[in-house]
Formats: sequence, structure tokens, C-alpha cells
Amino acid sequence: MVVLLAVSSVCALSLGTPYVPPHRLVAALLDGDTTLAGIVVSELRVPRLLLALVAGACLGAAGLVLQEALRNPLAVPEMLGVSSGAALGVAAPLVLALSLPAAVQPLLAIAGAVLGGGLTLLVAGFGRSPSAVLLTGAAVAAALQAALLVLMVMADQLDLQLIYRYLLGSLSARTWDDVTGLWPWLLVAVPALVLCAPVLSVLRLGDEDAEALGVRAHRARLAALAIAVVLIAPVTAVCGPVAWVGFLAPHLSRWFAPAAGAVRWLPWSAAWGAVVVMAADVPARLALAPVETPAGAWTALLGVPAGVALMRSGSRRRPLRRGPFAPAAAHAPLPGPRETPRDAADDVPGTATSHHAHRSAPGRDVPPSSPRDAPPSSPRGAPLASPHRTTTTEDTP
Repeated sequence: MVVLLAVSSVCALSLGTPYVPPHRLVAALLDGDTTLAGIVVSELRVPRLLLALVAGACLGAAGLVLQEALRNPLAVPEMLGVSSGAALGVAAPLVLALSLPAAVQPLLAIAGAVLGGGLTLLVAGFGRSPSAVLLTGAAVAAALQAALLVLMVMADQLDLQLIYRYLLGSLSARTWDDVTGLWPWLLVAVPALVLCAPVLSVLRLGDEDAEALGVRAHRARLAALAIAVVLIAPVTAVCGPVAWVGFLAPHLSRWFAPAAGAVRWLPWSAAWGAVVVMAADVPARLALAPVETPAGAWTALLGVPAGVALMRSGSRRRPLRRGPFAPAAAHAPLPGPRETPRDAADDVPGTATSHHAHRSAPGRDVPPSSPRDAPPSSPRGAPLASPHRTTTTEDTP
């Protein structure tokens, strides 16, 4: 990860037009506005690099929160209606020609993300069933994407190009204003993530075990989904829905540390998300130069097969976790004496009682007339005393 981070950072700052050699990067940053290389590096490439790091970290952490809260490795922002709702909140004013300041765009994205996530939770019974949340989120995401298609039909040619590039997730033409607009939301989301990480480890055990440990699973799942919305919505407002980063980054963190828990996976997921977005932005900017391709197209193209391969290989190499809730000897035979066979009459209620009550009646001495009337015997041949037999004077010789 460190190697990928260093190589991607140098490539993002050096390659392009104009080309700045790696040994001249520090001088270009110090020059600032005095040279063309200094303007390009300090005003365009550095903000884009920082935005890729922040966006990837937010999406990677949000992906892990969703997967652990819903106990499903396929739970991603794209499958819960959160990303589609945020994109709808940003694209609607653009198509409807509403002039709004740039500071309002994160609020519109959060409103759309809350709309998509709220519809998912409302239809799924407010998170009582994790599988229902995932399936309902896929349906809500499809409905919101249909609304986006309707807006794209209404848009003119210029707005259509902007919306199309935005929906794929692009870091093109981003400045310092876009980076600074994310910090207020991070100040809210990061402390909430720190508090949420231990609860995610408990939710992984299941709702019943979480309730036994004192965690209200329903409320904890709602809080985790709210934190994921706060992480995803501002990034989607600035960069668009960068696809499948929240799917690939958690699986990378699990593959490198399969025996760890959610507390250790969370920072690694954020770090891997930052590396994935930054590594995808380099070919997005240079592969078809001078035309830039959206970074979300590269993350979706490479992230889905890589994530599936990591998920399959991780399930094979993941060690068996032994803990207080792991039934290690659930099917192992317990030591001790074997259960002695019982008589068939003992299994029928009332049979043995009525038979011995008939024998103990006064004035009657009826010998056993059939093998069924004889007392049962043990496997060694010794007679077993019936628990229903009544001792009377007639039984004594």
C-alpha cells in the first residue's frame, strides 16, 4: 500500500501537460504563481490529489460500515440508494436551471442521500432485517436511477454531458474550494466512526448476541447507516458516485488481515480506499489524453472483478475464529455413559401405570400373560424396576 501510495502520488503530480520531473516538484510548489509548472502543480494537481485521498478514504470507510452493520460483504453505497439519491439531489437543480451557490451542493447531496437511505429503511422496516435492507436498497437505487434518466432526457446537450460525466464520478477541474468544503463534514463523521467501530464488532455476532451483550442492534444499525450517509453524501456532491470503492477497499483490508476485527479493518479500509481512487485517477487523466475519462469508470472496471476475487480467496484462507460465541464442540459427542434403551411401553403415557394398577388391585393375582407384561431388562440381562410399579403384599411370595 505504501508503494502504491508513493508511486501514484508522484505520477499524479508529475505526469501530464506540462510534465514536471519528480526532482522538480518541490521547487514547483515553492514557486507558486510565478511559473506555469508551479500554477499547474499547486492549483490543480495538489487539490486533485488531496480530493482523491479524502474521497477514497470516506468511501472505503463507509463501505466497511455498511458491510459490517448489515453482515453482508455485498453491501455497498451503490446498492442502498445512498449514492443514487445524492446524485439525484445534485443533478436535479442543474437540469431544472436553478441557480444555487456552490456551498449548497453538499446540502442537496445529503438531502438526496437521506431520501434514498430513508426510503430503503422505511420499506425494509427500519433495518430490522439486514437482508431486507440490502434487497430493498437495490430496488430503491433502481428507482432513483430511473428518475435520473428522466432528468437526462429533459436536459440539453451541454447539461447532458455534465450530468453524464458527474454520474460516472470524476475528479476533473477540482480546486481548493472543493477540498475545503469537505472538512466540516469530516469533523462530524470521523469522531462518529471512532465511536462506531467497537459496536460494529458486536453487530457482527448477530442481533441476539448483540442484545445479550447490551447493544441495541436496531438502533446501532440505524446509527451506522446514518454515519455512512454523512460520509458518502459530501463526496458524491463534489466528485459524483465513484463506483465500487466501498466494495473493493473493505475486501482488501480483510484479505491482508483476515484475523482482525472491525476496529482494525476500519482504518485500513479508509487507507485502501484512498489508494484505489488515487491509483484510478492517474489512468483516467492520462490514458486517453488529451481527453479525460471519469475515475469512476476505472474503479468499476477494475474494482468489481478484483473485489470478487478477493472475497473468494479470503473465504478460503480466513482462519476459524474461536471465541465465546463460536460453537467449537457443538457436534462433538459428550463423554459419559450411554443412554440405556427404554421399553416401548414407557414411551406411551398411561400404559405402564394402568397395567400395574390392574395388578395391584386387591383380591386379584394375575400372572404375566405376555412378554409385554414382563418387566424390561437392561442390556446386561438384569431386570429394571419400573418407575410406575406399586409394591403390595400380593407381590411377595
